Amino acid sequence: MSPSRSSQASAQSPQKRGRELASQGKKLWAEKGSVKGAALELMAQYPEVPSLQAYRYAAGLSQDQAAARYNEVAGHQTSLGGTSINAWESWSRQRGHGSPPSISSLLILSSAYGRGPMGVTDEDITPADLIAESYERLPIEDQLALKSYKKTSESLDPETRLSATKGQKGSSSAQILNYAQVGSEFILTAPTVEYGNSELDVVTLPNPNPSRLLDLTWATFGYGVERLSRQIKNLGKRLDVDACFGINEAGLVMATFLSSSRFSRCPIGYLRCNKVRDGIELDAASHFPATNDAPTIVICDFEVKHADVIGYIARELRARYPKAELYFAVFGAMTKGSTLEVESFDDLTGAQIMRAADFEAVFIAATMSPPGIEPPLELR
Repeated sequence: MSPSRSSQASAQSPQKRGRELASQGKKLWAEKGSVKGAALELMAQYPEVPSLQAYRYAAGLSQDQAAARYNEVAGHQTSLGGTSINAWESWSRQRGHGSPPSISSLLILSSAYGRGPMGVTDEDITPADLIAESYERLPIEDQLALKSYKKTSESLDPETRLSATKGQKGSSSAQILNYAQVGSEFILTAPTVEYGNSELDVVTLPNPNPSRLLDLTWATFGYGVERLSRQIKNLGKRLDVDACFGINEAGLVMATFLSSSRFSRCPIGYLRCNKVRDGIELDAASHFPATNDAPTIVICDFEVKHADVIGYIARELRARYPKAELYFAVFGAMTKGSTLEVESFDDLTGAQIMRAADFEAVFIAATMSPPGIEPPLELR
């Protein structure tokens, strides 16, 4: 009989085990696209790991790194060390050990761990999430404060939260509410592989100024890429990709993230498109990585409107990789009418273009209205 994970872990040094769990936490975060999801999975696999520690592992941090992240979130007005993180986790593991974190410390940790392994996300993690199993061991004053905090948070709708956090420079809650650019969520049936999952979870991007491009924040851009990653994961089969191509700079950023998080750091291609009188052409700066004879290729583009850019790209790639299977991941797809929650794939302006390109599957993060959307920093 093979030893259990718990017995194997007990034979390791705490330092080695911590490194392995932090590494596993980062992998789970990449798979699930969520610190909370990764932490819950870790606790399910390792029941002896308390939630306070599991969230740190899900953020991919050592105790010293967690302390540094804590000080960063606090604007470097604190000088917390790894020993404090260790004391709090010891308290959460076993009664009578270590010392409990204060509510203010839990608030800072929630923001610190919500930034994820890369330090750039803004996931909504609460103090109650961090001390789920050790709540009753908090001082009674902190228990009452935590109950009051939870009640207040749950009573605020998104609009109220947004106004309440305006002016709070560096506030995690204010950063999370950058997702206010995202509207409703709906299911869109899109072309996919045989026996694959054709239902995509898509969000709308309502434009408050219809005469102008909608300038996306980094938070919204990252949120959309995460949605594409989850759609690819839920395709219905494992997608082993040989190359991930990005169309222009915005697509290249998308391809880089997806290659790292979903495709085992596969080679990245770059398709730089120049406008010419009769359409577009590929710039000499484009890059075509070497692949096997029948590669699986994912093409990433920022938006699909009326122009047949993706059709041209598909033809060019098939000319260079004759036996390739092509998949298409696009951030924003424009709708034909004013309704962003479309009932059919064919209600998208680029539906016929995407169908004609004969992709194995299509992934879409969001729908948009004319005149379209603009990526952060005006990436092209």
